[in-house]
Amino acid sequence: MISAESAARVVGMYASSSASVASNPTLACSYALADLKDSPGVGSTSSCSSSGAVNVTTTYLASGADGLPAEQVSVTYKPSLVITLPGLINGGLAITRTVEFPIR
Repeated sequence: MISAESAARVVGMYASSSASVASNPTLACSYALADLKDSPGVGSTSSCSSSGAVNVTTTYLASGADGLPAEQVSVTYKPSLVITLPGLINGGLAITRTVEFPIR
């Protein structure tokens, strides 16, 4: 979970550098993958997708929490399960972290 939080923060800091950078999900994905590279199931993954181990979404907000333009980033990490816990974790686990940074 901490690695997903860290990846969301790294991508948020990157995406908030300008409005044009905020709209480039491919580069945002590369930052998330670099931060998660040592996490189970990620390894040498080279792209983000909703069906893969890592998914990144970036959303430009004309008015963020403080009323100024902002970037909202969500990173979803689906770790490979080592063991299943019947009744608790049957199918899969998805950890999603969302951050919002003002556009600088």
